[in-house]
Amino acid sequence: MSHTEIEITAELVRDLLRDQHPDLADHLLRFGARGWDSQMWRLGDDLAVRLPWATQSADALLRKEHAWLPALAPHLPLPVPVPQHLGEPSERFPRPWIVTTWVPGEPADRAPATRAEEAADALAAFLTALHRPAPEGAPVGRGRGGPLADHAEGFAEQLASATGLGLIPDPDAVHAVWEDAVAAPEWAGPALWLHGDLHPANVLTADGTFCGVIDFGDLCVGDPACDLAAPWILLPDGAADRFHGAYQPAADAATLRRARGWAVLRALGGILIGDAGVHGRPGGKPTWGPPAHASLRRLIATAR
Repeated sequence: MSHTEIEITAELVRDLLRDQHPDLADHLLRFGARGWDSQMWRLGDDLAVRLPWATQSADALLRKEHAWLPALAPHLPLPVPVPQHLGEPSERFPRPWIVTTWVPGEPADRAPATRAEEAADALAAFLTALHRPAPEGAPVGRGRGGPLADHAEGFAEQLASATGLGLIPDPDAVHAVWEDAVAAPEWAGPALWLHGDLHPANVLTADGTFCGVIDFGDLCVGDPACDLAAPWILLPDGAADRFHGAYQPAADAATLRRARGWAVLRALGGILIGDAGVHGRPGGKPTWGPPAHASLRRLIATAR
């Protein structure tokens, strides 16, 4: 991480609003959350301000959301944070920032989906609507949506790290899922819109099912298998088949094999981040561990 040299405070956010969007400056302002790339501040009941803080790439991610998400959002069946205003760099804050709609709900890493059928149907409807051919000039992902084999080194490193920490009871079974996924034929269809980062902290729940999807910084085009990892990552046990029955057009066998590989990558990452959180290491999030372990268990059972 490369934290911004400027401390982001409520006073700074309010000053930025006064400078560029004075009609919003008097709304109630309170801290929301810190992500990998940006901080979020709630603005009134219906809006949020997002500012880059931890990575240099965050500027481009916010501009990408502002450019593309407003046209996609009306076609999606779950609420998403729709950019309303773009804040330009200034002397107060030399980076872009955005005002978006606020999406209520609890992140699924803290409140997992429990109503399996409803959650599977909601996730399938969302990805069916999102996975449409993208126009010319749509953004390419940061390693998302391309060939799974490009991530072989990262997979090997994550598996070795997690195994060395005693977090993987059967590394050979994990490796078998990965090898099968990499051996599957590559995507030969059109470049489809992808969320690119469907892990439990980016999907919101209420009353046991999904109620929103957030953080479209990795919005990109490519192989839908990247997003189709989500059933194994997000749904309760036994719900993946219902998802696959509802998702249209139905994914072919090769795509499902690649999707399991993407799911293994996400699970290993979540396990390592969760363990770091349990032990107080930088970047750790203890709530990421349990859903990641559950998804890896489901993937191994599916392979067997």
